[in-house]
Amino acid sequence: MSALPTPPSSPAPPPRQPPVRQPVRAGRPQWATRVATTLSVAVLAAAGVGHAVVTGLDSDINRIDPFKDMKNRPARGHGMNVLLVGTDGRDRITPREKEEYRLGGAPCHCTDTVMIVHLSEDRRRASVVSLPRDSYAETPAHIDRTTGDRHKAHPVKLNAAYAEGGPQLTVRTVEKMTDVKIDHYLEVDFISFMKTVDVLGGVRICTARPLKDTVTGLDLATGTHDLNGGQALQYVRSRHVDGASDLGRMQRQQRFLAALIARATSSGVLLNPIRFRDVTQSVLGSVRADKGFGTNELLALGRAMRGFSPSSSEFTTVPIEQMGYAVKGIGSTLKWDAKKTGRLFRTLRDDKPLAPHRVRSKVLSVDVAPQRIRVQVENGTMTSGLGRRVDRGLAATGFRTTRAPVNAQDRTLRRTVVRYDPRWDRSAKSLAAALPGSELHAVTGQGPVMEVLAGADFAGVRKVRADDPAQGEFDTVTGDQVICPEPGTNG
Repeated sequence: MSALPTPPSSPAPPPRQPPVRQPVRAGRPQWATRVATTLSVAVLAAAGVGHAVVTGLDSDINRIDPFKDMKNRPARGHGMNVLLVGTDGRDRITPREKEEYRLGGAPCHCTDTVMIVHLSEDRRRASVVSLPRDSYAETPAHIDRTTGDRHKAHPVKLNAAYAEGGPQLTVRTVEKMTDVKIDHYLEVDFISFMKTVDVLGGVRICTARPLKDTVTGLDLATGTHDLNGGQALQYVRSRHVDGASDLGRMQRQQRFLAALIARATSSGVLLNPIRFRDVTQSVLGSVRADKGFGTNELLALGRAMRGFSPSSSEFTTVPIEQMGYAVKGIGSTLKWDAKKTGRLFRTLRDDKPLAPHRVRSKVLSVDVAPQRIRVQVENGTMTSGLGRRVDRGLAATGFRTTRAPVNAQDRTLRRTVVRYDPRWDRSAKSLAAALPGSELHAVTGQGPVMEVLAGADFAGVRKVRADDPAQGEFDTVTGDQVICPEPGTNG
């Protein structure tokens, strides 16, 4: 399947008007038209979503033309590229929602999130590349949509392109920076984001560390959480959870998208034509899209996602060469790594996977890498050699064991115990995750070395890894690496 063509600039039919019937070409018999129509319906029915079910959804989408009068565009690659833009839109949030989800203040009329979503030509893979909103960018010459002033090409932060020239300047700027031709434009604001999550019944998020942001009100304990639309918005907007600021936020946005894809593909939405229509209808009323993103594209996307699994999606952020790149009149920006970025977008144009091929294994993600955790093993039973078995197992998983296990004072332990200093509680939890069923005992003043007292319940060491599974040249993760494990599994 080839990439979808750039939509024509002619206006779409007015909402709620019956579709305009195209005249049959001269010389084409009526029976041929009927046969073609019958075959089309049969194909769509076989795909699980009937065309009649979603006909009329076009009128629910707010239409824009981000490609108007665009010239000298990049060459078309393989597959389909969608520029997904998240905008503020807090001016349409209810007062109660503003208060509950900390959405006060004036809307900025700028892009909060910018992503290129690439759907492979065979429709079996979705590659998502996050473009940081503070990226150093240079806009083409344009007319400011607010002031009407004519601007020459000039440097900006990427999110300012939307403020100055709206969707069209945003597309032009992104194409200039990436040399990737954008086929479709989809703009999502706070309202449509929250609706999407709520109509799907929420999204499940896992975290290996507590997440708290006093600005957005996000407050998640370690573990698994089912988030509604407002809570999910807090999750993807938070910038003050750790020192990673926007880069950390983009990682959470990618995790959220992976969880959203997993939810949509496992909830039966894509297999039930009526539910597909209802869900789509409830969301599309608050999104903006180009004129070519209509019923046929929705059907194609729905059919493609029916065969998706979490491993079908992959996520990365454009490579950064310099953080805090100062630009006069703009401030601190993020400067892209030109060489790596060139290779990244060439890979995207060539329709190749960003994530390296890997042999999949069930490895549990933890907060602290085993290589950073020092461990002394003690045998708490009368079983000869148990201490050596535990020490070898932990060392093989990456823990920095002493390689000199000893016998514990108490040799009657039924359950394995991890003793730790409360100052290193995150390390202790990561170690305990590798010892299923073990107990955590805090010992004030113990220091950085963990102690494992092997009990009679010891059945083996579970493999764990740091909670940062990015791989390959482009630090890419696949959806199955970052979504919550199914209940009853180890990873």
